[in-house]
Amino acid sequence: MPLAPPPIDTRTYRQLVDETLARVPVHTPEWTNFTSADPGVTLVQLFAFLTESLLYRANQIPERNRAKFLQLLGVPLRTASDSRGLVTFANERGALESRTLQGDLELVAGEMPFRTISGLDVLPVEARLFTKRSAEPTEAMLDYYALLYASYGSALPGGLSYYQTVPFDPAQGPIDLADTVDRSLWIALLGRPADAMTGAPDPWIKVRETLGGRTLSLGLAPTTEVELVTAAPGQPVVTSELLAFELPQPTADGSLLFDATGKPQPSYRRLAARADFDPLTAPGVVQLSLPAADALVSWRNLDPLESGVGDLPPALDDTALDARLVTWLRVRATGAAKVRLRWAGINAVFAHQRTRVRAERLADGDGTPDQVRRLAHAPVLADGVTITSVAADEETVWSPVDDLLAAAPEVPLPGAEIPQAGANVFLLDAEAGTITFGDGLAGRRPPAGARLYARYDHSEGAEGNVGAGAIKAGPLVPAGFTATNPLPTWGGSDAETVVDGEKQVRRMLQHRDRLVTADDFRAIARRTPGVEIGRVEVLPAWHPALAPAAVGAAPGAVTLLAIPRNDPAHPDAPRADRRFLDAICRYCDPRRLVTTELLLTGAVYKPIWISVGIEVAGGLSIAEITEAVGQRVRAALSPLPPVDTTLDDQELALYAPEGDPAIRGWPLNRDVHQGALLAEVARVSGVVQVTGVQLALGNGGPVASVPIDGIELPELVGLSVVAGDPVDLQILRGDAGAGPAGDAPPRLPVPVAAETC
Repeated sequence: MPLAPPPIDTRTYRQLVDETLARVPVHTPEWTNFTSADPGVTLVQLFAFLTESLLYRANQIPERNRAKFLQLLGVPLRTASDSRGLVTFANERGALESRTLQGDLELVAGEMPFRTISGLDVLPVEARLFTKRSAEPTEAMLDYYALLYASYGSALPGGLSYYQTVPFDPAQGPIDLADTVDRSLWIALLGRPADAMTGAPDPWIKVRETLGGRTLSLGLAPTTEVELVTAAPGQPVVTSELLAFELPQPTADGSLLFDATGKPQPSYRRLAARADFDPLTAPGVVQLSLPAADALVSWRNLDPLESGVGDLPPALDDTALDARLVTWLRVRATGAAKVRLRWAGINAVFAHQRTRVRAERLADGDGTPDQVRRLAHAPVLADGVTITSVAADEETVWSPVDDLLAAAPEVPLPGAEIPQAGANVFLLDAEAGTITFGDGLAGRRPPAGARLYARYDHSEGAEGNVGAGAIKAGPLVPAGFTATNPLPTWGGSDAETVVDGEKQVRRMLQHRDRLVTADDFRAIARRTPGVEIGRVEVLPAWHPALAPAAVGAAPGAVTLLAIPRNDPAHPDAPRADRRFLDAICRYCDPRRLVTTELLLTGAVYKPIWISVGIEVAGGLSIAEITEAVGQRVRAALSPLPPVDTTLDDQELALYAPEGDPAIRGWPLNRDVHQGALLAEVARVSGVVQVTGVQLALGNGGPVASVPIDGIELPELVGLSVVAGDPVDLQILRGDAGAGPAGDAPPRLPVPVAAETC
């Protein structure tokens, strides 16, 4: 284990002045004036200032030596990572045009810059999202439909289901397309009121002509709940075929077709979708190619018996929105897709937080071997660093390489095999921000007098993880356009410190950043950038699909149980979401052995109710003692290490004994027993006697113990601590319970008419 060297001297300027003046009466008793006006005091202050500067520089020597030692061992410190997120644009006050915005466009969150990753077409329309939710009609509603059908000379048919048009508001929580009557998300593309051609047969013809042939960038963000992530070679599978993106396709005159039974039979045009991500599991942007203007239409002249019926778009109760409708976009899930969305929107693009340095002047080349140049902003992002040298009006571009020894020599040797890496290369230390050139035999030396320019990006790290709505349009965004991030950004992390890097020396010397032993899995997973890990457990030779089989039943498989450090929605039992597990999977996958199947999962929590009765010692506050007992029970059942521990969480995870509940949280495969809870309560100072402990799993009755197997951990959903006998568990739980499931919906959904006065 590395030892932290003590600082050489910690005295400050004031301490040096006071100590020197305190020695004056001993050595020079005749000096009696110690005010600031005395020239001797001024000299003491001057030399104290110089001494403090020297001590500061001397104290940096151990830190630099440690960093150089890590560099010689080949233990790189992890550099900072940039945050990223979805950004949407809106043409609110600009001209009626589909404006193409190029990539690398600067946005701002306060004074922090963000840059778009790719370009997009910003379409001059607004999007409103709706779903069809099942609804039980009232007697008045059935009478209304009966009268409506009677006015058309027919009786109210049977086999109808009813739905409500519900706007999709991300602030109200995610939507599950399986809970809708048609497994679809309907996006109404609305024209801006100022663009309507009043009095024309088609008031939105100009808008359709503007949209025709353009690309609609549709952002999708599924919920981050996930059960299991498996590391597999190759690119992630894109399940875009499980989602269909469709536009209405009426007849040439805009009318609606009907089947043999007289029911509406609308037709839809499927759009070509391009996506390089899995829209069911990860956020991203789907690029949809829109057809010509004459195909961007919807059905016209629908009577009250047809509007919103069956597979037709939902009926809009707001007549103002209905008047602005240009066309509908339908996002339909097939029968095999499980789609839960927490956000969707148009004119979306990814942006990441980084500041670009386009041409930083470095010290000129001097022709010597192994020249080193330091960038002004460190740490830097490893991707996109290039060096340009200018000598005799000739520009040379230098590219980074992993190992200078693999570079070609400055002067090719006759008959020698030329390495794949060229000679114009350099070695980058992204965390330190240093550039190292070759020595001539391996890599070229910048010639004497050559002007060197660096182009690179640097990031603010974890500060780039901003909340929703923090990103705004930058100065280069066209006038009348706005930009914002509908979701918080994610993935930003700070660079690794020397102290954290020293902890990896032993592992790096043994396995060279490879996942071999259980300690390697735990230590490497904890270094994943962009996430805060509260706990990592390694289950060797175990697969969740084989539960409740014991560890060792699945040779070749390794399961990592990862729990985030913080979860605002579940602070006492943090859930591992998709982005959290994906980040760990991407970091660990290239480091695992080819014969190892790596699986990552979060904990499966078992809801536990506990009721405790105690007798408090005389003269003590009952409220304080009951609160102390509650905190003791919560800490004992917590899945995370105690927050008041005196050791660093990562150091605990690396060096603590396996299964120590005081270190790692509640251990795996340890049942929750009444006796163990009673012992925890009895250890609280001020508790004279434990009158009773009641334990239950979920809505079940009192039990002596709750079994914990595999990746299960207890979640304390209800706790009662009172003086006297414990509160009955049924009273503690209340009347919580799920109601009976309803019948399957009939075949033909019809909208519930809005109430009128």
